[in-house]
Amino acid sequence: MQLSFKNINFDELIKKFLYQEKDIYPLITFRITFGLLMCIAALRTMWNGWIEKLYVEPQYFFKFYGFEWVQVLSLENMYLLYIIIAISAFFVAIGFFYRISIFLFFLSFTYVELIDATNYLNHYYLVILLSFLMIFIPAHQYFSIDNYIFKNKKTIIPAWCIHIIIAQLCMVYFFAGFAKLHSDWLFNAMPLAIWLPEKSNIIPFTSFLFEQKWFAFFFSWCGAFYDLTIWVFLLIKKTRPIAYIFVIIFHLMTWALFNIGYFPLIMITSTLIFFSSNWHQKMYYYFINNKKIEIVSPFLFNKNIQYFIGIYLMIQILLPFRHLIYGGNVLWHEQGYRFSWRVMLVEKNAKATFYIEDESSGQKSEVLNSKYLTDFQEKQMSIQADFILQFAQIIAKDYQSKYNIKKPKVTADVYVALNGRTSKKLIDSNINLLDLKDGFKKKDWILKFQD
Repeated sequence: MQLSFKNINFDELIKKFLYQEKDIYPLITFRITFGLLMCIAALRTMWNGWIEKLYVEPQYFFKFYGFEWVQVLSLENMYLLYIIIAISAFFVAIGFFYRISIFLFFLSFTYVELIDATNYLNHYYLVILLSFLMIFIPAHQYFSIDNYIFKNKKTIIPAWCIHIIIAQLCMVYFFAGFAKLHSDWLFNAMPLAIWLPEKSNIIPFTSFLFEQKWFAFFFSWCGAFYDLTIWVFLLIKKTRPIAYIFVIIFHLMTWALFNIGYFPLIMITSTLIFFSSNWHQKMYYYFINNKKIEIVSPFLFNKNIQYFIGIYLMIQILLPFRHLIYGGNVLWHEQGYRFSWRVMLVEKNAKATFYIEDESSGQKSEVLNSKYLTDFQEKQMSIQADFILQFAQIIAKDYQSKYNIKKPKVTADVYVALNGRTSKKLIDSNINLLDLKDGFKKKDWILKFQD
């Protein structure tokens, strides 16, 4: 049997993906659940005192390349920023001045996440992407305060408004599964073979299972299969209900076992958008006296949107593959690791010892890392090369100001244990880290990983 593309009309497929008329109801559910979840998350951060822990306790903050200009605010202003996040997220949920609210949420949430790169998590990145997309999506056209105030009911939207979010969620799952097609995950059950025995007491009557090596392999293979296929089963109407049950089970289980924030809740609520408009309509009938919702005000056709969507999807597809440019084991050097949906793939223990030398006098001192960094920051710094460079600059500036060092040299002995292996040296310990600059070029001073 041969597969032929001759009879496929790609223009029609693209037009259907982008401009087919769709009911707005799946988007209403997405808007409400996303906004409420983000509001609760911001309130939880303030309630638990995490603002002080994340933005007051640290003396220094690590930056993403190109965003060194993002600075932490005073404690009062950090609380104000989180209040803006909470209020704007709530306004998004109820559809009150939606365009302004989602734009404010995107800016404030993104700013917070850029303050310290050691706090990076995949679900923060996902929230930034989803809120960015929502700026362009008319999710407030129905069942919103805006709709009530301005009397501008529109229940028909172009298909891309829903499909772009579905595509983003599909990419999260696919690339998370694709990243698991790695020898550590599939053939060594790492890092689950380390983590699961530590979680044996969390779920009653499971301690025996969690301590078995075969159970770690079972979890690893099931996790890879789930990520690689669940999005397909969600796209198929017949398998969608049972697939969503597995979404709930899988994410609640990972939420119970691992400290991965509100990522499971984001995926559980967001994947509701895969369900049909009729499925979502049934929920809203109860709020409109069980009357059938009429189709009003079809959308305006805007063909230029296809260029925006094409560029966006291209970036999201290429980013997870950029590690191929650097070669080697991405779990080791982590160049191209972030923004690629590599979820729960590494367990690293590291020891980084820094030395600063005044080359003009020959005096050399060992640096006490805890003098500058919190425990969490030190752990993250010790395993990521760009943070090692930034820390070297922090050390040099401090010693220059305090001890009037004219010609500083900073070196480091960094040993990292990847996924249960013995510790190996991560970087060249003889190189002066102050001579290096961060960027997108391959970091040749990272030593090659040898298993």
